[in-house]
Parts: sequence; C-alpha cells; structure tokens
Amino acid sequence: MFSSSLLRTYISKQATKPVASCIANPTRSVRFFAAASENMTPRIMDTIKQDHRDLEAYYDKIINSTDPEEQTRFQNQFTWELARHSHGEELVVYPAFEKHLKDGHAMAEKDRGEHQTVKEELKKFQNLHVSDPAFIPTIKALMQDLAQHIKEEETHDLIKLEEALTAEESEGLSKQFGRMKALVPSRSHPSAPNKPPFETAVGLLMAPIDHIADFFRKFPDNTVSPNPSTK
Repeated sequence: MFSSSLLRTYISKQATKPVASCIANPTRSVRFFAAASENMTPRIMDTIKQDHRDLEAYYDKIINSTDPEEQTRFQNQFTWELARHSHGEELVVYPAFEKHLKDGHAMAEKDRGEHQTVKEELKKFQNLHVSDPAFIPTIKALMQDLAQHIKEEETHDLIKLEEALTAEESEGLSKQFGRMKALVPSRSHPSAPNKPPFETAVGLLMAPIDHIADFFRKFPDNTVSPNPSTK
C-alpha cells in the first residue's frame, strides 16, 4: 500500500507533466509542438476527437497485424489510451455537460452508461493473451460499442457543449482534460465509481499501481508511452 506522502509526491510529479506528454505518433507530435510554440490550445472537441482517431488507429494495428509481438504492444497502447480517455471524460467533460447544458445531466448519464459497457469489455480484453481465440472477437465487440459512442459524442454531445462554451472556456477544459489524464488509472477498473468526487479519490489510489505496472509492459516503438525504454 502506498503511503500518503508517497501518493502526494506521485500526484505532484504527474500534475507537472505537459498536457500532451503521451502522444500517439510523430505526426501528432509535430502538430502539438507547433501549436505550443504559438501558445495555442485546442478546443475540447478537437482534443477528444484526436483521442478517438488515435484509438481507431491502434485498433486497426491490432486487427491487421499478423505479428503477435506487435499486437501485444498495441493492445497495451489501446488499453492505456482508452482507460485514461474514459476517466478524463468522466471527470472533466461530463461534469461540463451538467454545468452548461439544459439536458446535460441526462446526456452525461447516458455517456457514463455507455462507458461502463466499454470498461467491462476493456477489462476482459486487457487481460487476454494474443494467442487466446477470444482476443480478436473481444476487441471487435468492444470497438463496435465504442464506435457508436464516438459517433454520438462527435455528432451531438460535443457539438452542443461547444455551442455553450466560449473559446476560452473550451480551451480551459482541454487543458484540464489533458492534465487529468496524467493522474488517472491506465487500466480498466469497471467496478470503480464513475462520478466525481468518488471516482477522483479511487482513481488516485489505483493510478500509481497501474502506472508502475506499465513499466513492465511493452508498448509500440516510436510512440511516447509510459515506458518508452521498454522494448
């Protein structure tokens, strides 16, 4: 069990990481640092959509690869990104729905329910070996549910949120979302609370364990992952 002083130190260090410290590919890296040099911050919708495109790319790698080593690496990358993305939305984006939109509470509850389904599927997938006959069927089923959730967010939920926000408010949410992703668990824990403040407290306890375990997992080459030195 982590001591309170160790946990405080961990949180302090994680919170100082840049918003885009975990970048999916070199092209995205160039875009981020070009924007950073001009003191630009993406709006929250653009940040969420970029995560969605990254998850789709990782899924394609898993499905289309015939190399078990590559599939394992992208399994870990997909899990790492989806778990953090989901927690970030639940702690930052969905409370913004409830704060800024008339029907925001119902919208947030719907999205939390969809997340719960995906989390349960991700929990199963993250523990499967690539040689397991269920490996590909499980990720396909997960992605089918996730794709529907992504479509609803991008064509409805996030558009309504952006309409209710100023540019400054949207950029502020984007920064908060990025910082939160550095603090939350990097594996699926579907039995954990999915609403603040309880999700925040539980997540901060689980995150250090997940992040330390990530150092013993393999991730794709040429990505900024939790343990880029592990090959």
